[in-house]
Amino acid sequence: MPEATIAIFPGDGIGPEVTAQARAVLERCAQRFAIPMRFIEASVGGAAIDATGTPLPADSLSLARDADAVLLGAVGGPKWDDPRSEVRPEQALLGLRRELQLFANLRPIQVSPSVVDAAPLRPELLQGVDILFVRELTGGVYFGRPSERRQGKAGREAVDTVVYDESEILRVVDLAFSIATQRRKRVTQVDKANILATSRLWREVTREVAKGYPDVELEDVLVDAMAMHLLRRPRDFDVVVTENMFGDILTDEASVLSGSLGMLPSASLGAGRNRLGHRAGLYEPIHGSAPDIAGRDLANPLGSISSAAMLLRHSLGNEEAAAAVEAAVSNVLEDGMRTADLRQPDTRQVGCAEMGDAVLARLG
Repeated sequence: MPEATIAIFPGDGIGPEVTAQARAVLERCAQRFAIPMRFIEASVGGAAIDATGTPLPADSLSLARDADAVLLGAVGGPKWDDPRSEVRPEQALLGLRRELQLFANLRPIQVSPSVVDAAPLRPELLQGVDILFVRELTGGVYFGRPSERRQGKAGREAVDTVVYDESEILRVVDLAFSIATQRRKRVTQVDKANILATSRLWREVTREVAKGYPDVELEDVLVDAMAMHLLRRPRDFDVVVTENMFGDILTDEASVLSGSLGMLPSASLGAGRNRLGHRAGLYEPIHGSAPDIAGRDLANPLGSISSAAMLLRHSLGNEEAAAAVEAAVSNVLEDGMRTADLRQPDTRQVGCAEMGDAVLARLG
């Protein structure tokens, strides 16, 4: 197997801490499963602004383009949080998605039986929850133009634009249906078709795609209803596909099902292939930079480690290694180890580094 190049962008806040643990897991997998890898680190986000004046330096973007996969920590923080600034850390993430043409964000929501009590919902609602969100990533309000603040006749005003064309919708919806054929054969498409023209186009295109997957059941749900259903009947959902902003909000809401935002991984994928013949992708935990706990060894690295498992599966094509990492994560939770965000009775609280070491130990 050719050597895989992994670009690592630790980012800001707790990003460097959790990414260090995910990198250690990848290095262990490289040894155990004979996967040649090399790692190259570079800065993005606030750290890059401080160093270069831009959130996505040309060298970092070039590294991402040339890599077989990208592992990202988190970006942002109060230091760079002036809403009037034209340069913001989040522009790095949006730029990477756009330049690498990563149109689909996969966010699995699985509830480990050992952490059911950590979630704010009744345990009986959480047993067996296994949802995969497929979020469109490069269109919608986050990328629409114009997007600006300006002076209007009545004073200050701002405008953001939501734009989707059918090709953008088709490719992500088709991916969702394809994935559903390997799962429980159910797709839920989330929109606001009673109000938004873009949502009505989403619903129309989704129904057209569904005709090519007669064995997959399709359900259309309005986004406000979906926000309620996720907390009342989360077991009912299999693959959920939706537009950019709805997916961003709903997956953060769904994170409470797993007990903590720190538990959840994500993979951002495009149509392109890397040098190994697998999907090029960017992998990151869905949590933010959590600057209030940065540098205190309090962060939960399991979302980043689980993102590394998705990297092994999708960009390196090694299901055995990916499954081994996921099993190791489950084992440390079953053993009662918890970071501060998952504090439960009769469990042992550990720091970020010790949790990472525990996963490594179970990997062998």
